[in-house]
Amino acid sequence: MPDLSTHVGQLRDLADALEAQSEPACDPFAPHPDTLDVVNNRHTKRGQLNYAVPDVLQLQRRIRRYHADHDIQHGDIVALALDAWLRAKSYPPDLKPPKAEAS
Repeated sequence: MPDLSTHVGQLRDLADALEAQSEPACDPFAPHPDTLDVVNNRHTKRGQLNYAVPDVLQLQRRIRRYHADHDIQHGDIVALALDAWLRAKSYPPDLKPPKAEAS
């Protein structure tokens, strides 16, 4: 019988990748549960994200208003919005399990 262990490993990797992608929700802007876990964990390492965006879109003003209305931090608003958009475009994150981050 041939050794299929290589193929089994590839199939498991593929299954894990497919499992990481969520089913489309009723609300396409609903945050992914994994993203909410990351954003809500205040021990998550954070980095600065700087991009020039068109002033006419008034993104900074709109983020400040959303923060005032919903008490969600500015960085979390940006993270949730970008994550939802990138997931919708088939670019999910490669999140490490919490145990891997702890080491």
